Amino acid sequence: MIVPYTLFLLYLMFLGMGRTQYDDNLIRVEPILATLNFIENTIRWSDIIKIVLGNVVMFIPFGFLGWVFPRFTDLKNNLFVFISAITIVEALQYFTRLGIFEVDDIILNTFGVFLGWQLRKMLEISFSQYISE
Repeated sequence: MIVPYTLFLLYLMFLGMGRTQYDDNLIRVEPILATLNFIENTIRWSDIIKIVLGNVVMFIPFGFLGWVFPRFTDLKNNLFVFISAITIVEALQYFTRLGIFEVDDIILNTFGVFLGWQLRKMLEISFSQYISE
């Protein structure tokens, strides 16, 4: 399931939601400011929720990679590999002009992975109580 889900996310990041190629290569490197400006200048709350919350929620499943790949059981390893991969994806968006390289996306996506990892740990603790009984 990881591979199809990852391909789906890549589709969304490069081609989905009506994306077209920009005329220029765009980059936003001010952490948090780009997201705050987006929220401030967006009229519809549905757009804010879809973009900002989507950047977190859509990456929660990557926090569960430890169930599939033991290497990703450790939070530090999981985040290191994820941040490296998402930075490459953001760079590809920049170079192909099929998106914007945004530091905020890296931060929000990584927060989603962190939430997923925390959820996974909570589930493991909860279910380990039932298994040991």
